[in-house]
Amino acid sequence: MKKENVTFKSEGKNCAAHLYMPENLSKAAPAIVMAHGFSLVKEVFLERYAQLFCENGFIVLVFDYRNFGESEGDHRQHLEPYEQIKDYRNAITWVSTLPEVNEEQIGVWGTSYSGGHVLHIAAVDRRVKAVVAQVPTINGRKGAARKMGYDQLASFVEKLESDRIQRYFTEKQQMLPVVSLHEPCAQPHPDAFDWFMKASKMAPTWKNEITLQSMEHYLEYTPASLMEFISPTPLLMIAAMEDGITPPDLIIEAYEEWANEPKELLQLPGGHFDVYDGFTFKQASEGALNWFLQHLTVTAVS
Repeated sequence: MKKENVTFKSEGKNCAAHLYMPENLSKAAPAIVMAHGFSLVKEVFLERYAQLFCENGFIVLVFDYRNFGESEGDHRQHLEPYEQIKDYRNAITWVSTLPEVNEEQIGVWGTSYSGGHVLHIAAVDRRVKAVVAQVPTINGRKGAARKMGYDQLASFVEKLESDRIQRYFTEKQQMLPVVSLHEPCAQPHPDAFDWFMKASKMAPTWKNEITLQSMEHYLEYTPASLMEFISPTPLLMIAAMEDGITPPDLIIEAYEEWANEPKELLQLPGGHFDVYDGFTFKQASEGALNWFLQHLTVTAVS
């Protein structure tokens, strides 16, 4: 396996990525495009998945969205989901042009916030031939209400409305911590602070802040709204049954009501962060690998 630092263009900005290439390919191979969830960057545990996929014959591209990590961007630490979706689709375009890649065999993998992104992408982009949505965002507002509580969410929405007025007159962005023990933050769930602090040691480019406007986008984001159109692309959804970040009941409801065949739901014990570095990583990563092996054509590597 070879790992290379690469860049690709997205809306005029260079997005930084890691490209994982199997050794001694005998012909063009399928590719998997991956990116992280809410505010996170490519170095945070994603290499574990990428290496597993690559060792089993897949070319893998793991990238940072514009405005985050090593990627360019004039609006730093700003999460706009549909801009990130454009980055995903531009990553698909770039990787499809590589001579080593079979452009008819492209999969996408997303987790948490990007788990929502790949649901949207698979519904609208027929270049995608298999999709894995791990602990995905289904409905931003419902998810935020679960984490914050409805009363606190109402107060937070008032803060967003005040921020919108300020931006209109000053064009200045307020910032918000991603996690904090002492002040309002984007991820207030008790599990989040310790995990993000651990993750920060792996990724010096990660910053514990986002624009407050990012949360306005988050509350308006309902990536599951197009799920019925993913079919006939094969869809695997992974839910963590003790997840306090992306509620499993919302994932199961979306899977049962809106997803069409071919589809599969993998329900795992544990919480949201266990799939990255906890006791369910093996089940989650191997479940995704088996889905891609089942639905993308892999040539044996020597």
